[in-house]
Amino acid sequence: MNDADSDAQLIDTLLELTAIPTVAGREGRVVAWVERWVEARDDLEMIRDRTGNLTIRFRDRAKNDSIPIYLTAHMDHPGFVVERIIGPATVELAFRGGVMDDYFPQARIEVITRDEQRILGTIVERTEPTDASPFKHYLCDLDEACDGLTTNDIARWHLPKPTIRDGQLHTNACDDLAAAACALEAIDRIRSLRERGECGSDVRVLLTRAEEIGFIGAIAAVRHSTIAEGAKVIALENSRAFPEAPIGGGPIVRVGDRLTIFSPRLTDDIARIAEDIAGGPSTPTAQQKESDLPAWRWQRKLMAGGACEATVFCHAGLDATCVCLPLGNYHNMAQLDAAQKGTLDKPPRVGPEHISIEDARGMVDLLTACGRYLANPPKSKTSQKIDDLWDSRKGILEE
Repeated sequence: MNDADSDAQLIDTLLELTAIPTVAGREGRVVAWVERWVEARDDLEMIRDRTGNLTIRFRDRAKNDSIPIYLTAHMDHPGFVVERIIGPATVELAFRGGVMDDYFPQARIEVITRDEQRILGTIVERTEPTDASPFKHYLCDLDEACDGLTTNDIARWHLPKPTIRDGQLHTNACDDLAAAACALEAIDRIRSLRERGECGSDVRVLLTRAEEIGFIGAIAAVRHSTIAEGAKVIALENSRAFPEAPIGGGPIVRVGDRLTIFSPRLTDDIARIAEDIAGGPSTPTAQQKESDLPAWRWQRKLMAGGACEATVFCHAGLDATCVCLPLGNYHNMAQLDAAQKGTLDKPPRVGPEHISIEDARGMVDLLTACGRYLANPPKSKTSQKIDDLWDSRKGILEE
């Protein structure tokens, strides 16, 4: 596959995968899509653990004694499940995910039935949660009666059709399906490298469930030993963009989140690989100008605006870190900064999430290079710098 074909495939996958309706515990449509994707590739196989997390791996891994490298992403996105059917045109919905209360009143939603009917409706009233469903609950008036509704159905915000404009993807659910798309594209590139004998690494993709309600799929993965012992884990995310971590600034090697710091050496190794791809650092040193930075952009940031599955993996004793895409309209919350400051003159509304296509390309480049080199990484730039400083300046201590 040439670069143009690969780029077109990435864009197609981003548009298709991020538009699929999904919510924590109801990820079946994404699972079916991924299953078809794997079936089209004879050298790959997909297995499910006991809680429905998916692992995609090479069939010939038994011949490989290298350390497994996992690229992980989650398959859910904040959304609604049909909790109770009150009448043909009235339902009670439970919201699974983290969105500010201000975005719900009079919000427009679409219910997606098992047979793919789309019924529009409006949130009209908040109701009380239950012990069995400890989430935000809302009454929703549907635009039309529907006799086929069941409590297996889901709903999501009613948003415009996904599109690409001004170099950005605007869609229903970048978080985290855009990262999943990048992981799958990276595996495709690694497949090509393996066919040419240029990569012998054991690279796998782990797609988890129910991240948006507290990393439940990731917790299950570590409790049920879904991840191989001794593995290196790269959790992939879409993280809220900030001025210091902007959309278009490149994929982010994330050193930590609001809960913890990730595995320092693994983070450093991935940063070394990113710097090798770019031919330069993520930010200028005091002796450099912005114009001195390379064209291939990348970032190294804490990203403390939220938490991610790397925290779960690190807490379980795994060697884990995160690479993320800077995200606009985090969890579909448009004008989030102003909404948090209370400076809006009317209630905030939801909108499509958006990422930079160039940032996604950069993530695929980085993950492909990690698959190729991370099992036996070059000496990190930090280690090299410390050694060089010692060798060149240790004589100062003898003065």
